[in-house]
Amino acid sequence: MIKSSELILNPDGSVYHINLKPEQVANDIIFVGDQNRVEKITQYFDSIEYSTQKREFKTQTGIYKGKRISVISTGIGPDNIDIVMNELDALVNVDLETRTIKEELTSLNIIRIGTSGSLQADIPIDSFVMSKYGLGLDNMLRSYLIEEISEKDIEDAFISQTDWDLRKGKPYVIACSETLENKLESDKIFKGFTGTAGGFYGPQGRVIRLNIQDPELNSKMDAFNFNGIKMTNLEMETAAIYGLGKLLGHQCLSLNAIIANRANGTFSENPYKAVDELIEYTLNCLAK
Repeated sequence: MIKSSELILNPDGSVYHINLKPEQVANDIIFVGDQNRVEKITQYFDSIEYSTQKREFKTQTGIYKGKRISVISTGIGPDNIDIVMNELDALVNVDLETRTIKEELTSLNIIRIGTSGSLQADIPIDSFVMSKYGLGLDNMLRSYLIEEISEKDIEDAFISQTDWDLRKGKPYVIACSETLENKLESDKIFKGFTGTAGGFYGPQGRVIRLNIQDPELNSKMDAFNFNGIKMTNLEMETAAIYGLGKLLGHQCLSLNAIIANRANGTFSENPYKAVDELIEYTLNCLAK
């Protein structure tokens, strides 16, 4: 039996942080970072059956073209992903009354929708990027046993090509779900490595008042190449989602609308349109 200190429940029986009960979450789930983006997706739904919010974790579950979908805001960072992924898994794979793991496990489909800037000149603004791999720079996932799911050859190549300082921890690489990749790929989508940082400023090479350990790291990551696959973008969630999803048996995919191109200094004339197009594209793929 799982101790109450390990899996915390609210007085109404919902899981502690995301404030959900098993019947309130769908098997097809869209993650967003910003709680205000949840309704930007559910505005397309035919109906909404349930809404809740606790802290930055907002959920709406409803129907889109006959498909039941939940949209959940995770907030920012791998630490929040650790909370959301573990609590979602508990909802479907743990009997919350007996606190025992179910004999028959459920696999969720989880797609993250975000916005990002491209690191490569040949990935134009207003296009979509699919994270073929999540490249984790954050260390959170190293608390788990990940050797059987991580891509060691790519990790070693990244460490070598970027002259990575292992005092910061060892980067990890996790592949996306091939099932969801096949379901959502198209000619408009570019694929590559998405770097997942453990912070927004120093960990992503930004300098305000503090010097950083490797001022050249961003340019080294831009140049990273493994068998023709390059870094496409840098954010704070994807690799953590991929790693925990793979460990827990869920299908995970991350998509970003490219609203800026750092390599050539361009920015989308209508970034909201690009995001809306990605939302509708994702919803329609899920509803097929």
